[in-house]
Amino acid sequence: MLPQWIIEKKRDGAELSGEELRFLIQGFTAGSIPDYQMAAFAMAVYFNGMTPRETAALTLEMMNSGDVIDPATLPGIKADKHSTGGIGDKTSLILAPLAAACGLTVPMISGRGLGITGGTLDKLEAIPGYRTNLSEKEFFQTLENVGCSITGQTAQLAPADKKLYALRDVTGTVPSIPLITASIMSKKLAEGLDTLVLDVKWGKGAFMKTIEQARELATAMVEVGTQMGKKVRALITDMNTPLGRAAGNALEVQECLEVLRGGGPDDLRELTVELTAHMLDLSNVRKTRDEIFQCLENGAALKKFEAMVSAQGGSTDWKFSEAKIQEPLLAPADGIVTAVDAERIGKGCLVLGAGRQKTDDSVDHAVGIAQMKKPGETVKKGDPLAVIFSNDWKKMDESFPMFGKSFELGDSFEPSPFVCEVIGGELI
Repeated sequence: MLPQWIIEKKRDGAELSGEELRFLIQGFTAGSIPDYQMAAFAMAVYFNGMTPRETAALTLEMMNSGDVIDPATLPGIKADKHSTGGIGDKTSLILAPLAAACGLTVPMISGRGLGITGGTLDKLEAIPGYRTNLSEKEFFQTLENVGCSITGQTAQLAPADKKLYALRDVTGTVPSIPLITASIMSKKLAEGLDTLVLDVKWGKGAFMKTIEQARELATAMVEVGTQMGKKVRALITDMNTPLGRAAGNALEVQECLEVLRGGGPDDLRELTVELTAHMLDLSNVRKTRDEIFQCLENGAALKKFEAMVSAQGGSTDWKFSEAKIQEPLLAPADGIVTAVDAERIGKGCLVLGAGRQKTDDSVDHAVGIAQMKKPGETVKKGDPLAVIFSNDWKKMDESFPMFGKSFELGDSFEPSPFVCEVIGGELI
């Protein structure tokens, strides 16, 4: 078997066997198949796609390219949630301790920001001392003692995905549904999960710009997980408007603490509870949404979060770095907020330094936007639409017009549901 034969077969639109995909991924991981041949394979997949069986086989081989965590010794059902990323999407920081407080074991291996979307690890590293590079032993100890742990991907976990993503990023093959599916699911299934809930976002602040694209990706991931014997469900959610009222690492952690104390923005709290409800349902843990809300209001989830942060070296004094410059963004007229453009908000935060414009950029955890008005809220001329946090006047001046153009005012507003569809079965 030669790599070019496999590339030619996929170029011509034929279905690859599990053996062919195993040969390709094993050779690529070992270095015997060069980058240029794997890039050609990725482009062939980009144009011709893959069948569900091929996608499942590719996912399996990428998962098995490194270590597969076996949490069988840990108590309870092992469950996780994955989001495809959005602006202000901080649900993981609330959901992991909330699900643990409801009786699940939550091994969550997360990533950093991509493009304008924030990363869970970047947010957690805004907490002084918090470690996102746990060894497998430390990861298991935290799970056993607390019930949840959020850490980063090790070099041994799905290394084929790391190599292939780096190639896709520079060869124009990132937006391929089969390759996205294999990338996400290989890492998640390497956690040794029993159940997985997927939050697939669509809209201006998401990678999937249309609900049709989000539906295609959600369906593919659910099919792959099901074929691999896991309980998987996907929620398609709206990311045209930022989630919550804050975007920016330390600002988002503080907003999560508000929710864990029983308050916080309605949309953030409700989406987190909805995702948790689906995780519990898939895991055969019967709790109503009111009972899940109660775990936020009675402090049970907050205790889990504090225990996880402490176990991973973080300070629970909740003192964060503060931006030197804090400027209100004022409403230019009276009206009702009719839209908040998530993409523009994300780009503005990126300019401030809340994300990375290059892979080796450092992140300024203090900067971003907070106290954002939400669609449907009424403002008077001169009222603050938000507050911008910066440590650099030049960056503030560059980003301020982006934030200003993000808010639209009008005379009326019709709300739409933020959970648009559920794929993989309704709640019982």
